[in-house]
Amino acid sequence: MKMAISVLQVANRSHRRLMNSPPQTNTTDGAGSQKKSSSSAMPIMVSILVVVIVGALIYCIYCWRWRRRNAVRRAQIENLGPISSSDLSVIDLSTIEAATDNFSEDKKLGEGGFGPVYRAVLRGGQEVAVKRLSTKSRQGNVEFKNEVQLIAKLQHRNLVRLLGCCVERDEKLLIYEYLPNRSLDAFLFDPSRRSQLDWRRRYVIVVGVARGLLYLHEDSMLRVIHRDLKASNVLLDNRMNPKISDFGMAKIFEGEDHEVNTGKVVGTYGYVAPEYAMQGTFSVKSDVFSFGVLLLEILSGERNGGSHVQRHGQTLLRHAWELWDDDRASEFVDPSLGDCYPTNEASRCFHVGLLCVQENPEDRPTISSVLVMLKSEQMPLPPPNEPPSFTRLRTTPDSRKSSAARSDSPTMHSLNQVTVTSIDPR
Repeated sequence: MKMAISVLQVANRSHRRLMNSPPQTNTTDGAGSQKKSSSSAMPIMVSILVVVIVGALIYCIYCWRWRRRNAVRRAQIENLGPISSSDLSVIDLSTIEAATDNFSEDKKLGEGGFGPVYRAVLRGGQEVAVKRLSTKSRQGNVEFKNEVQLIAKLQHRNLVRLLGCCVERDEKLLIYEYLPNRSLDAFLFDPSRRSQLDWRRRYVIVVGVARGLLYLHEDSMLRVIHRDLKASNVLLDNRMNPKISDFGMAKIFEGEDHEVNTGKVVGTYGYVAPEYAMQGTFSVKSDVFSFGVLLLEILSGERNGGSHVQRHGQTLLRHAWELWDDDRASEFVDPSLGDCYPTNEASRCFHVGLLCVQENPEDRPTISSVLVMLKSEQMPLPPPNEPPSFTRLRTTPDSRKSSAARSDSPTMHSLNQVTVTSIDPR
């Protein structure tokens, strides 16, 4: 508005100069010249006034939109609600800026749909991973609120620990424990690093992830459905123990509800259960399906996604089913393991994986049954039914690239993001 007023003042001063200017003495028709001068000044004044009015309107609209955006941001922060210090530490922005060298590129571990992730060292010498909400993130505010209110209440050795958060100025930051070995997919799908995952480590990862899911589904104070379990969301500590991460899309079940129908499907292609992808219905059995996919990936060392379809003409699940049907299960095991693995244990894992990815959710076992099946050699296993068939991927306009597609980068640590996916059945 100040700019518009200044322009109007300039215009008024110009008008006064034109009106107060003395008549020319060297003309024979002074009155006629003055009349012509006045008449020629009118269009100029009208033009100036039009420009000023239009500029003022544009400036007012800009100010209104700017204030509205700020009001929306303030409302998003206020909607987070009070954060109890007993649940989660609130860390000053200045402390995080100092620990990350003001979010230096040298400290950057990677970037996902939520935003970039930085390695930081706090004043006491503790290493942490700082996840910074990007201003371009569409779902970041929802994810931030979900993780702050959810993860702080969940404590388990197979879940990543959220140490603190920061909501200051326009910044929203999540501070996690730092896991130096990054995510599982950085090892599992990298030919040069896959050999570091011998059978014993793979089995420990499978059981650890199952225990983490059991805690979420049955043992925690909240009944939680993760909805985005995948290799890139399983982080590894310095002893290669697994920790489930990224609870931005997790949902809490209330009362005795067993399933929920939602109009918006989130997840990652290759891991999403068919009933969720096609009908929007998710339950604990949806997480079991994702776990089954992850188990088969750990066993084979291959990703269940578009790259596998391009190479083999079918999904990893269909390939596993054909080998099962032909009684050639041993061919499914990752060749990099050689003969250095117990065949009975691998065969049982293969069988359990196929039970988890059955098309009908009622046929799938619960995660507690999965743990018993994995640990007990005496427990008889029922024969699995055929897994679902997916023909092509169609992403929605709101979808973002999966972190799994970028996690082969050596600078990646853990990127927590979501790929919104629609899947067409055959």
